[in-house]
Amino acid sequence: MAENISKNEMPADKTLAVSSDESISAEAETNEPIKRTPGQLDVLVQGVALFSDGYNIQIIGYMNTVLAKLYPKQMTAEVKTRLSNSILIGDIFGMLLFGLCIDRFGRRVGIYLTTLFLVLGIVIATAAHGVTVEGMFWMMVIGRGVAVVNCLGGEYTVCTSQAVECADSTEAMRKRRGMLVAVATNAAIISGFVASSIVSLIVIAAYRGVPHDGIWRICFGIGIILPLGIFFFRLRLMDSTQYKKHAIQHKIPYKLAIKYYWKPLLGCCSAWFLYDAVVYPFNFLAPTLVAGFSNNQTMQESIGWSALINFFALPGAFIGALLMDRIGRRQTYALGWSIVCVFGFVIGGTMYPLNSPSAFPAFVTLYGLFQTFLSVGPGDCNFLVSSESFPTPLRGHFLGFAAAIGKVGAAVGTQALSKCLVSFDDKLKGQQVVFLIGSAISVVGVLCVWFLIPNHPKTLEEEDVRFKAYLEENGYDTSQMGLKG
Repeated sequence: MAENISKNEMPADKTLAVSSDESISAEAETNEPIKRTPGQLDVLVQGVALFSDGYNIQIIGYMNTVLAKLYPKQMTAEVKTRLSNSILIGDIFGMLLFGLCIDRFGRRVGIYLTTLFLVLGIVIATAAHGVTVEGMFWMMVIGRGVAVVNCLGGEYTVCTSQAVECADSTEAMRKRRGMLVAVATNAAIISGFVASSIVSLIVIAAYRGVPHDGIWRICFGIGIILPLGIFFFRLRLMDSTQYKKHAIQHKIPYKLAIKYYWKPLLGCCSAWFLYDAVVYPFNFLAPTLVAGFSNNQTMQESIGWSALINFFALPGAFIGALLMDRIGRRQTYALGWSIVCVFGFVIGGTMYPLNSPSAFPAFVTLYGLFQTFLSVGPGDCNFLVSSESFPTPLRGHFLGFAAAIGKVGAAVGTQALSKCLVSFDDKLKGQQVVFLIGSAISVVGVLCVWFLIPNHPKTLEEEDVRFKAYLEENGYDTSQMGLKG
């Protein structure tokens, strides 16, 4: 029944008319004659915030190498996984909490809390001390967890929702909505990953390659700079016109929404779960995988090689951004997953021949291309599709839920693949199995995307109109939708 409330019942020019009316009304309300520039700036600012998040997510992966050199007895595989999972668990709570918060109270509300708790968490992690080394590690875990509950988890929903809605604010931006959002989300986060590797190498070089507590404390502490730097600018940003028009702040129709959107929700959650189950462990384990090829690598060499591998994901993010508006979201999704399958099986099948000094550059190249196409497909598409597939009044709810399910996949994948890597007496066998498992997951990802992910709406208003009509048909009072006054 819901499917019949569709494009057929909408006048052909309704979308354009609404877009024009929104622009005029927004101009009248704010007395600002130009709306286009703030929209573009808003998308850019969300990208800067997510760049900061990328840095803070990835830096622990590089610092694991430093901590392992400093505390070889205490820094066990279990502790490494615990430090990594402190981010993921915090993400899950933050995404669910802020998904609800930004739909009910507005996008700006999340900005205050995310910045506050990020700063607090970074301070705790940077200043971590304890009577024992194990106690220091637990304080570090708590600090990282505090940071991500209200920052990294919150920023995913806050920044992505804002970026998508602002990229839909004008006809010119709407035609490049996929590219703009991909650059402001996935490309920005991966840029943060790359920045974390560069900072790590610079700080380690400043200590002449000698392991020292100052290395990880400085690298953690640097993560506080950008959030504070853009905080005051972000306070001036307003909720999007789309949110002001369609917000539901009371009596949210959860049952009707789930009944109408269960299939795209299942698709988005499944795709994000599978992606994070692959990409997070491969990012976190990159230094370990690279170090496994040689027992004589220094910290700089280990982090440098893994940084190069992670850098391959960055051009992938921009390639995916360019494809998104040209061939479609679902097609880009499936293309990326399919090529990941190929590279993963190739690496897994040739792991033993690759284990030689002369073949090491070939391994790095193949591993890098594996990362590239993870970024081209699901990396770019997860944020965008999980935002576009749902209406504005519930965008934060569904986006946050899908992203949280993704982080469950990340925690499961990191835990499982970390144990798999060390469960074999033969290190190469463990690495081989890890790549084969990653490729098998990618096969499932292709099928999930193709059969469960919907085609994207041309405008966000189009989806909002369909959802509102569905609510009215089912007896829900829509007169209270939108912000009053």
